[in-house]
Amino acid sequence: MDLFVSGVVFLDIVFTGLHRLPRPGEETWAPGMGSSPGGIANLAVAASRLGLQTGLGAAFSTDAYGEFCRDVLREQDVDLRPSRCFEDWHSPVTVSLAYERDRSMITHGHPAPVGPDGLVGELPAARAASVSLTGERLPWVRRAARSGTLVFADVGWDDSAEWPAAALDALEDCHAFLPNAVEAMHYTRTDSPRAALHRLADRVPVAVVTCGADGALAIDAATGETVSAPPVPVEALDPTGAGDVFTAGFIAATLWQRPLRERLAFANLVAALSVRHFGGSLSAPGWSDIAAWRATVRDEAYDFLDDLVPAGGPSRIRRAMATIARLPDAA
Repeated sequence: MDLFVSGVVFLDIVFTGLHRLPRPGEETWAPGMGSSPGGIANLAVAASRLGLQTGLGAAFSTDAYGEFCRDVLREQDVDLRPSRCFEDWHSPVTVSLAYERDRSMITHGHPAPVGPDGLVGELPAARAASVSLTGERLPWVRRAARSGTLVFADVGWDDSAEWPAAALDALEDCHAFLPNAVEAMHYTRTDSPRAALHRLADRVPVAVVTCGADGALAIDAATGETVSAPPVPVEALDPTGAGDVFTAGFIAATLWQRPLRERLAFANLVAALSVRHFGGSLSAPGWSDIAAWRATVRDEAYDFLDDLVPAGGPSRIRRAMATIARLPDAA
């Protein structure tokens, strides 16, 4: 494999076209709705669409939601052999309400029948792996790093608001860390994304801080090289999964051995292209999306794309479906 990822797959249901959230006692009709696999599936699909041979280790329920997610992921060429299916456990579900170029989410789920390390089992051989830090040291991450796999890490929101520095101890097994600006500043106790970036460079070879509409920053601790990527102007409809798409783009460009500046620019671009569509995983751009953007934007900062975009016809892209459906019914 080029990339192995492990984590939780949610069924994402996105209601679109809302002008505001309903007040208590009100009912609001949404002009549109889409559904797709979410959670760690966002990163897996984004990487697969960029041509990486991607494997996923996750728990799936045997219910209709789980079957839908598995079918979509297989269609997107994600290798599910490291994953496991369970009965008497239902799929985690996230409902996302997209409005004013942002979204609010409600999630329901129960703990998986097996812990994160139990999902991995026999660790697949991979050039790179992605993990979300939770404060718990996962043995498979250390095994992957010791086998020569480049481990890329991100981190989730801390509901406790404690932001313990110990949660970053697992970075000693990681090649790169890619938090967003708010997370980075909280964990490093700094007051700016750039200050947080330099603090993180003391803990990991490559540190990246994403700044949403303000672009991204990165530093190579070994060389001291610091680069930034400006925002890419697009019409933003739904930011769901954009961080995962960014990570997939950065991993891909790293495996292609591109310079740090190009890695950051490419990741920033694919993340920006993803927010033009609704849904998480299925909003990730394919090479046809990237080629179409490049044909209209001749910014010399992206000249490296001319070497990356593969020749040939448009790539096969599927967007979020209007409803949850079994594939035979959809056909």
